[in-house]
Amino acid sequence: MRRPIRAPPVIVTDTSAVYHDCMSEPTFVLVRPQMGENIGGAARAMWNFGLSRMRLVDPRDGWPNPRATAMASGAGRVLDNVGVFGTTAEAVADAHYVFATTARDRDLTKQVMTPERAVAHARDIIAEGQRVAVLFGPERAGLENKDIVRANAIISVPVNPDFASLNLAQCVLLLAYEWRRLTGEAVPEELVLAGTRRAEAREVEKLAERADVALDEAGFFFPEHKAPHMRQNLRNLWSRMPLTRSDVQILHGMIKALRRRRG
Repeated sequence: MRRPIRAPPVIVTDTSAVYHDCMSEPTFVLVRPQMGENIGGAARAMWNFGLSRMRLVDPRDGWPNPRATAMASGAGRVLDNVGVFGTTAEAVADAHYVFATTARDRDLTKQVMTPERAVAHARDIIAEGQRVAVLFGPERAGLENKDIVRANAIISVPVNPDFASLNLAQCVLLLAYEWRRLTGEAVPEELVLAGTRRAEAREVEKLAERADVALDEAGFFFPEHKAPHMRQNLRNLWSRMPLTRSDVQILHGMIKALRRRRG
């Protein structure tokens, strides 16, 4: 089998553009990436969560790579400012703290963090005005020890031990998501009201009273000695539900239709 021709990397000489504004977010460094599609997928994953600082170390097929551009699909601004370096040492030379992503035991004494803890640590370091880099290894075998020794800590994703291999873009997506989750302003949970509002207590009370009358007419509260407890539980049910004004109106209509049907 013929070995593919290895295109020489385009080495960065003017680093001013590469280093510009990289202290507000971590820089993701793809070490010896093999496929342009994975570089593009990583760029897309980064931009999904607002990250734009990417560097490449000795990409197998050289740079620029049209397959990466095609795969980026809307995240071209990440690739437009990418920095390409000949070695990992050069790519992280300006970083104050470096993480290395790996799923394997490398027989090296290192601090090992989960993605959540690592991103929280990176956030704190960046808040102090320092630069953080995160290393991602080649698709086939991941980072080598010669790369990992340059990292201050390891990021280990708690994956299935029987199938620990992550696609390069997937790994980038996971870290980018954690960054956005910890530094963004997303509300953990909210009720989106589509053209309505929450029901007022008096509206819920009227609904509960009407339902009580209708159920009593239908013989629901039986046996009689259990009726007070049943009514209490039912009233509690109405209060537990996050009813909107539209919900209350619909339920009023349902009760009215059922009573008309019985009559």
